[in-house]
Amino acid sequence: MPDDLLRFVGGPSPYWTGWLWLGLALLVFVIAWYAAVFVWTLPSDQLRRLPAVRDIHARLLRRRFAAAVRRTVARHRDGELTAAQAAAAMSRTLRSFLGQATGVRAQYLHLDAIGAGDLAPAAPVLAALDDAQFNNASAVHVDEVGAEAEELIRSWP
Repeated sequence: MPDDLLRFVGGPSPYWTGWLWLGLALLVFVIAWYAAVFVWTLPSDQLRRLPAVRDIHARLLRRRFAAAVRRTVARHRDGELTAAQAAAAMSRTLRSFLGQATGVRAQYLHLDAIGAGDLAPAAPVLAALDDAQFNNASAVHVDEVGAEAEELIRSWP
């Protein structure tokens, strides 16, 4: 009976079976690639709702925005930015981080509204950054407030 079956299907395959496995592996790779690109390009509010991705997304956000604050402080130390420019850049970075991390549009909120809401832990740092940005006689040191902003970003829940 097996000889009849082999004659019916044309005999043993002349192709190497590794091609089948290679083809299946490439198919799995392409599907995984498309899934990764799809997840990578989702908006932050949708990423915060996905249980499997939420923690990774939060970790990447904290690392990316903390590095941006660190670069701004370094540029101020190197003399590329004035204290007001560095404070403005760090304030934008911190507000953008809060918007990405929480969904609250912190870029458009007044400091009082930030202090009264869920973003209250960020209010003192933002107040210091505003003072450094808009007060020429400010006693705020950009290095210190930069370290505070970076720590706030790294420890954000």
